[in-house]
Amino acid sequence: MKLKVLAALLVGSVCVGGAVFAQTADDKKWISQCLSDNQDAKASASVVAAYCGCMNNKMSSDETRSITQWEKANPNARRACEREAGWN
Repeated sequence: MKLKVLAALLVGSVCVGGAVFAQTADDKKWISQCLSDNQDAKASASVVAAYCGCMNNKMSSDETRSITQWEKANPNARRACEREAGWN
């Protein structure tokens, strides 16, 4: 449970390639949902947090689908974020 809380805190600012992306309340909502959707994943909480942040950053700001829904329609983005997050 503590790892999940840590992952949620890490999502507050996602660092990718040294850049920090500011997140809106909407971003945080979608990332939180992604963390919840992946709570049973066989990956560490920090990997899941990095993956969810990466996927959120690839999505358009006017997207209405959840990250989990969007990733199914965008397998190339999913694979890229899996690699970036270290999800093996």
